[in-house]
Amino acid sequence: MADEDKVTSSLHVKGGIISQHDGMGKSSVKKFSKKKSLTIDIQSYNHEIQAGSRLHLAKAITFIESTSSEQQEIGQQILKMLLPYTGNSIRIGITGVPGVGKSTFIEAFGKMLCDLGHKVAVLAIDPSSSLTGGSILGDKTRMEELAKHPNAFIRPSPSAGTLGGVHKKSRETMLLCEAAGYDIILVETVGVGQSETIIRGMVDFFLLLALTGAGDELQGMKKGIMELADAIVVNKADGHNESLAKKTVAEYKQILHFLAPSAPNWTTPALAVSSLHKKGLDLVWETIKSFEGKMTQQHFWQNRRKEQTVNWFNEMIVNRLYDDFFSSIQRKQRMKLLEQQVREEKMTVSQAIEELFSSNSYQ
Repeated sequence: MADEDKVTSSLHVKGGIISQHDGMGKSSVKKFSKKKSLTIDIQSYNHEIQAGSRLHLAKAITFIESTSSEQQEIGQQILKMLLPYTGNSIRIGITGVPGVGKSTFIEAFGKMLCDLGHKVAVLAIDPSSSLTGGSILGDKTRMEELAKHPNAFIRPSPSAGTLGGVHKKSRETMLLCEAAGYDIILVETVGVGQSETIIRGMVDFFLLLALTGAGDELQGMKKGIMELADAIVVNKADGHNESLAKKTVAEYKQILHFLAPSAPNWTTPALAVSSLHKKGLDLVWETIKSFEGKMTQQHFWQNRRKEQTVNWFNEMIVNRLYDDFFSSIQRKQRMKLLEQQVREEKMTVSQAIEELFSSNSYQ
């Protein structure tokens, strides 16, 4: 039959394009090229960050937080060159139980500070899933108005398994933000109660947000975290809740009277705030400035930062030992065998630990 007489239909399969994906051609084996090393102009990054580039600041933070050793090294190089331009900010830690309104308060408080001419950086820590390790990182969407302000920078980061409601690189991130000219750093913790105390060791002022109904709230916070707070803010003091909020403030003041002060010659205040109606925010800022003035005069402000740096050094030693321990392939294999022994109850946990750290298997 002539070509023009052939009947075409949807069942007719035309000849395809010959490709290596079809197992045709010269080779069916995909060739992998060696990954090129990452090259970054450190000087350019430092210049852009000091000039206020939020894009370069965000990328530098990504390098710092990365699990890649190559990117971490780049981040540390950037940070080292920027160190002379750090330390000129007020670092404020904000914590509270879930549902207390931390994001709403930070947006209202941060926007007020931005309108006053300050540059505000918000480091928002989201909890990471214990199953998948992922985080929602939705704080930026909850602070829509603040995110649009030209004087604000919001960086959501996962807790990544770090206890205490912060990221283990939060300190480095604060330094990068300071080098970029942000004079107020707000660190929002995960908000899981008593474990939030680690934030006290990296900020100048520790703000504890509370809800109305002090009796039930205290069960979640306990005495320890209240003694660390430099101020307690009862949030959502608006509408029908306003009178109850004022009553809660009075209850906190009575409680704080019997607790040890967070700093020498400082009486921890309890304040009522409505983040929704922007009431009481100016009083919070006045309290922070008053604290800064008194603590600077007593040299407590500077000494606290020095102690925090030493504590940071000690924590980094622990982190390094942890990383070095799990970097050994042989040790990991030994751990798997010991885990199986423990699972089958052929060995106690203490015996397994002794075996793991013995001179023969630890090497």
